[in-house]
Parts: sequence; structure tokens; C-alpha cells
Amino acid sequence: MTLRPLATQLRRCLLFVMALVALHGAAPDALQASATTSEQTVRLRVAASGDLLIHSPVFNRALANGGGRRYDFAPMFRYVRRYLRPADVAICHVETPMTSRPPSGYPSFNTPPALARAIASTGWDVCSTASNHTLDQGQSGVDATIAALNRAGVEHAGSYRSAAAQRRPALLTVNGLRVAFLSYTEHTNGIASPAPWSVNIAQAERILAEARRARRAGAQVVIVNLHAGDEYRHAPSAFQRRLARRLLRSRTITALIGQHVHVVQPISEAAGRLVVYGAGNLISNQSAACCPAATQDGLIALLEIEWDARRGARVVRIRYVPTWVRHPDYAVLPVGDAARRGLAARGALRASYHRTVAVVGRSTRVRPVPSRAP
Repeated sequence: MTLRPLATQLRRCLLFVMALVALHGAAPDALQASATTSEQTVRLRVAASGDLLIHSPVFNRALANGGGRRYDFAPMFRYVRRYLRPADVAICHVETPMTSRPPSGYPSFNTPPALARAIASTGWDVCSTASNHTLDQGQSGVDATIAALNRAGVEHAGSYRSAAAQRRPALLTVNGLRVAFLSYTEHTNGIASPAPWSVNIAQAERILAEARRARRAGAQVVIVNLHAGDEYRHAPSAFQRRLARRLLRSRTITALIGQHVHVVQPISEAAGRLVVYGAGNLISNQSAACCPAATQDGLIALLEIEWDARRGARVVRIRYVPTWVRHPDYAVLPVGDAARRGLAARGALRASYHRTVAVVGRSTRVRPVPSRAP
């Protein structure tokens, strides 16, 4: 049989299968992705932000926002919605456990579960729950955090209720593509894990194995979140650099995004591919009063990912939005927008912008938004 008749028969078979699917309902995700993306480039916009670090003054402000009767964190995030909601996938990092027990701050955190509702209403789709504070409230804290996110309709990865749950990758279908999200922490502040599945610990071979499992489950894009590094250090640690190089040598993983050190870190290359080493604090009570001034700074990374059948998925460029936490209401301000609207002192905003851009950098594939200081 010649190749041309064979190709004709294959096309006829595909049309027949699609016709059957049309008769019996929507196509399964895998078939739909194959039918819609086999001959085109699919683009994904991913927005990833820094630590949600809920110190006592932050949750006390949320209580005041709720009239003293309930916790309302949503007003703190109202200015960043415009960067999260248009994204195909918006990623947050839940630093602290959420339970119904009385809230507490540093050093053993417990955050009101109302934070999960604010996460959903702001526009985040999926959250990392693997951090050095994940185990602050034990396994019950892990379980309650997962339950709060589930009630809010937010996907999550990094901590688990069971071994079976840990084996199931978080998968989202976006623009006809299956996107997996995996999350890991370097350590847990010396707290022993109640169970092997309580929280994911960052180890290269484990991450690669779980990325391959996600691929077998149908993922065409695999995003890995890493909670790692040396606190208050802008330079990525040896552990971060070594792990990034090892992971990005494999095409199994599409993108690496990091948090933890409470200041921003560079967006640069490892193994020839872009990595967001550290997005800083999105929200916290930290400031120059206790810590480096740069702890009020953060960023929202806007990753542009392209997928096609021949080359797979790759990050083609990253823009980033410098942010600054306004005290005492803890509103997270995109620096450029805030300067234009007069939401904070221009000098403080300009200083934050310059601190962030000096560390994170700019290049042909990486640039801040706005491109110049406000």
C-alpha cells in the first residue's frame, strides 16, 4: 500500500471517530486536545505570585475588613486581580496552614480558612501548599488546608491527606491542553513529617519521576513550584541552582517557579532555559522595621508558554510585575499602577521598583511591567 492511500484512510478513520463522538457527547480531553492542537501552536499565559505569608497583623486587618465578625482578605488583593484573572493559569503559594483553630502568627502559623475564599475570588486557579511552614499544625493542619481550598474550588499540590492523593498530579485543562502542577519544599523547619505523603520534599529524582507520571497521565505542560533558598538572600542558593540545572536538563518539565526567601530573586537561565528563582513576598507584615526593606517587594511573573506537537511546550518569554505591600492595610500594589493612581508615596514605589528590577533583571526575553520606573 502506498503512503498516500494510507494517509487517506487514516484521515477517514479520524473523521469517523469524531463523528461518533459528536453523536454521543463531548470529546474526551485527550481526543479534543489532539483534534484541536495537532497542527497549530497553542499559547498559555501563566501568572505566578509570591508567598502568602499571613502574620498576625495581616489576619487582624482581615478581621477589621470583616467588621470584626469575619475575616476578609479579599480587599488586600483587589489591585492585583487585573493581572491574575486574564491568565490561563494563575498560581499562588500558600505559605501557612489554614484551620478553624484560633489564628496564630510566627513562628507556628495558623491562618483563618477565609483566606481560601479570597484566593478564589481574586482569580488564582491553583496553589502550592508545600513550604517550610506546612507542618506547623501537624497533619490536621494539612488536612484542613486542603479542605479549605477544596471548598473554595481551588486546585492545589504539595501536601496531601493520603498516599493515593499524593500520587495523583494536579491537572488542569486549559486551551485544549492538559497542564500539570507539582510543588515541593526544601525543608520543614525541622518538623518531622507525620506521614510520607504529608508534604513533598524537593529531591531531583523524585521530582523528575513525578513529572514523568504526570506526563503519563496526559499532561502536555508540567509546571514545578519550588519553595527553597536562603532567607533574605537575593542570590539563588547552591541548592536552588543545582536543582534547577538538573530539572531543566529534562524536557519533561516545562517551567520552574520559586518562592520562600522573602525577597525577590533573579529570573535567569538554567540549562539554557528560563527559571523564576524567587517571587518574593506577595503579602506579609515584613518591612524595614524588622527585616530588609526588600521584604515589602514581590513580583507577579507572567510566563508565556507555547506548545506544538513537534517541539512540545516551552517558555518563550517572561514579563514580571513588581509589587509592594502597603501598610497598614496590607494592600498588594502593582508598583506601576499604584504610582499612576496615587495609591502610595511615589518615592516608596520608585524605590521598590528599582530594588526589584536590579535583582530580577531584564533581557530580550525578560522584562518588567512597566518597562521604566514610575
